[in-house]
Amino acid sequence: MPIRLSRRAFRRLVQEALAGLPATVLAYLDNVDILVQDWPTPQQLASVGAESPYDLLGLYEGIPRTERSFYNLVLPDRITLFQRPIEAVCESAEEVAQQVRVTILHELAHYYGWKDADMERLGLV
Repeated sequence: MPIRLSRRAFRRLVQEALAGLPATVLAYLDNVDILVQDWPTPQQLASVGAESPYDLLGLYEGIPRTERSFYNLVLPDRITLFQRPIEAVCESAEEVAQQVRVTILHELAHYYGWKDADMERLGLV
């Protein structure tokens, strides 16, 4: 049975996952917000070709670091974690914490411009 956490508890898991990232990963985060939403919007689903809101656990929206040139005075990139779909694939708070970590790493990989093959090799797909 899926688990349901309060938004506060879920955000705490996000903060813990971020705090556990290597300093070398965090050092290159620039102009990116990490957000939590209950569900993806229809526009977010369409942007990745997903049909069901359960198909999308996280989403990176922005310009990957490898594609930036003149990147001044722009709104922050966004990494959004979708709380309800993440909870739906988990059966315990420990599984949610692990899935949050994997989802953050996957979306950060998009931010850093990694390809799907790179992420697959690292177990992030």
